[in-house]
Amino acid sequence: MAMNKSHAPASQKGVLGMLIDDHREAQKLFKDFKSAEDDRSKEEIVRHACSALTAHTKIEEEHFYPFLREADPETFGSLLDEARVEHASAKELIARLQAMKPADDLYDAHFTVLGEYTNHHITEEEDELFKKVIDKDIDLRELEEPMQDTRRQALSAKPQG
Repeated sequence: MAMNKSHAPASQKGVLGMLIDDHREAQKLFKDFKSAEDDRSKEEIVRHACSALTAHTKIEEEHFYPFLREADPETFGSLLDEARVEHASAKELIARLQAMKPADDLYDAHFTVLGEYTNHHITEEEDELFKKVIDKDIDLRELEEPMQDTRRQALSAKPQG
């Protein structure tokens, strides 16, 4: 199921590795939330997850997806279109969560659904999109530095809400 970043060639390892690391971090946060015992812990996990997912979405939308669409629109077009729709749903849930507190109705449900959407998105990226990147031998090295810069900027920005 889940892709291991060590399977990627050197020309892809940095970028795919960065994205896979983000995926594992998100999965861990959703798992941690299930065992969180108090509102403060839940709120901290949600805040961290929303920040991390926002940064991840930003680097994919600003760098990774446009690069792939330009490299091979026929191979990647429909997968990237689906990813855009999935990102829009995630952004909507993130915005709602950032405006909520753990005691609010549906707080846990919003985060749980965000986790389900995120896990679906991760599976599609790793099982379909990343495999196609590897199969097509697309060199991603030029994306690594701009993606890291965008991530740093996104993570240092203050959350809205």
